[in-house]
Amino acid sequence: MRILAPILLAIFFGWYTFSKLPIGQLVPYFKNADYGWIALGVTCGLLSHLSRAYRWRFQLRPLHYDISFPNSAMAVFVAYLANFGIPRSGEVLRAAVLANYEEVPFEKAFGTIVAERVIDALVLLMIIGITLILQYDFISETLQSALDLQKLIFMAIAGGLALVAIIWYLSHSKSKLAARAKTFFKGLLDGVRAIYMMEYKWPYLLHTAFIWAMYVLMFYVTVFAVEDLSNVSLGAILVAFIAGSFAIVATNGGIFVYPLAISTALSLFGVEEASGLAFGWISWVSQTLMIIVFGTLSFILLPVFNRKK
Repeated sequence: MRILAPILLAIFFGWYTFSKLPIGQLVPYFKNADYGWIALGVTCGLLSHLSRAYRWRFQLRPLHYDISFPNSAMAVFVAYLANFGIPRSGEVLRAAVLANYEEVPFEKAFGTIVAERVIDALVLLMIIGITLILQYDFISETLQSALDLQKLIFMAIAGGLALVAIIWYLSHSKSKLAARAKTFFKGLLDGVRAIYMMEYKWPYLLHTAFIWAMYVLMFYVTVFAVEDLSNVSLGAILVAFIAGSFAIVATNGGIFVYPLAISTALSLFGVEEASGLAFGWISWVSQTLMIIVFGTLSFILLPVFNRKK
């Protein structure tokens, strides 16, 4: 079900997207796009992936494994490519590559990848927090127009009580759901603690900042490829970036869902649906082609580079 659900979700949103806006209406946007900005966005995406590969080495050194950068980079690209087929399969394949070519035990390599995902989740939460601050007035006005003050107060109180109830439940319950939630939050804490205890924590944190800066910049510069979006605010771009990030997690690399999530987010700021969808598709296609090219090359070159092993 974990494999089938994202695929069905992608198919549904693909049908929904093109039933609202035929492909023919998107073609002019691709023809008129500024491919210089698209190329710059792809370059930023490539740099972020290479930085991720280099950062991984800092996690493995305390375990007494000094892996080669080419193998680390190729494992990362293979993982991204695999995720287009089966969501989250890339993490397993990435650890298997190191087990095969660098003799790193699978469970240790996979453990570092889980810790890495925890850190990425925390950084994304920070970006969400920054976005909420930048767009506070907009969010406040939107909520006030949709709800009156009494309802907002009631929702705040209800939300606070619900949070207390959830914390109490997790603290006292022995159910499987509570156990999974405890494991998740323990993983968050362990991930943060692992970085604090890491010998190379400052280089690791610098690479983490660089990776996410490149992610945001990759998204930001591609906006300029679509003429209709040249005046979109930074806050709107961050909201769309967050929406796209969740879309990628929910499906196989964000196929069909990513452009729709971007369009929906940008529509909140007055961007026309066609322009938002076109930008979403241009951004998704450019990054996907980069992953396909480098992921395929990595599959081919891994045994060649490691032929002596």
